[in-house]
Amino acid sequence: MLNKNQIESYDRNGYLAIENVLTVAELEELRRVTDKFVEKSRNVASNDKIFDLEPGHSAASPSIRRIKHPVSRHPVYAGYTRHVPILDIVECLLGADFRYHNNKLNMKNRGDGSAVEWHQDWAFYPHTNDDLLEVGIALDDMTVENGALMLIPGSHKGKTWNHHQNGMFVGGITDPTFRPDGAVSVTVKAGGITLHHVRMIHGSRPNRSDKSRRMLFIGFCAMNAWPLVPSGDTLEDLNERIVRGKPTLEPRLKDLPVRLSLPRVEGDSIYEQQEKLHNALLSRTEPYPVSSSN
Repeated sequence: MLNKNQIESYDRNGYLAIENVLTVAELEELRRVTDKFVEKSRNVASNDKIFDLEPGHSAASPSIRRIKHPVSRHPVYAGYTRHVPILDIVECLLGADFRYHNNKLNMKNRGDGSAVEWHQDWAFYPHTNDDLLEVGIALDDMTVENGALMLIPGSHKGKTWNHHQNGMFVGGITDPTFRPDGAVSVTVKAGGITLHHVRMIHGSRPNRSDKSRRMLFIGFCAMNAWPLVPSGDTLEDLNERIVRGKPTLEPRLKDLPVRLSLPRVEGDSIYEQQEKLHNALLSRTEPYPVSSSN
């Protein structure tokens, strides 16, 4: 559960970091399952439906940057869509009726973890309202040195930035006037979680350290938030993802800026999309000051 100060902080800044949400046993189990997926990736030579590989990946030295849709890949991952302490926290921010939607496990391996350029999740999947958030579950200590989540506090109340380039959606902010002023790095210990609003501007730097940084991300949305970009999901699909409350056929509409994430460049992950980005910032030498927040 969250206290009043935490709820007010999330509303004002658009994010939270909460320590000690998982037990030691839960954390160890998550790590074991993830290590097994890394072993399986030795048999994969290119990106597929499960793995998004780092450029240097090989059978001898496997290196993954994402496990795609982990909730559908293993019951241990699926369990975190209904993890009671996490749902209690989410309910404080979204209300009593909500479901989960997207999910992924992003991995920044020591010495070669890829950057994720500045973007807003809202650009990928706008809904009829913005009561959506992303929960990040830390499998390792997340530090500034190993590519911590970076974000701009309060940006969830600002504009929707353009993520298109040459008429194609490329998964990162392309507006040449964008400057990440006021950015902070969010740190949390293994077993803690982060939460950030769907309209939050965020990204992460490469991992140049000798410590890995793995995060299981699960998105949650209010029941009355309905997707605006076709995904192929049926009503039954959406209702199967309800984790608390009752279904509704009455979307809540909020006047928000929306730009559909269509058409998309080839590739089904943010890494592949952002490879086309002309004005990448986070993969370069840091050109601006960033403070730490936890």
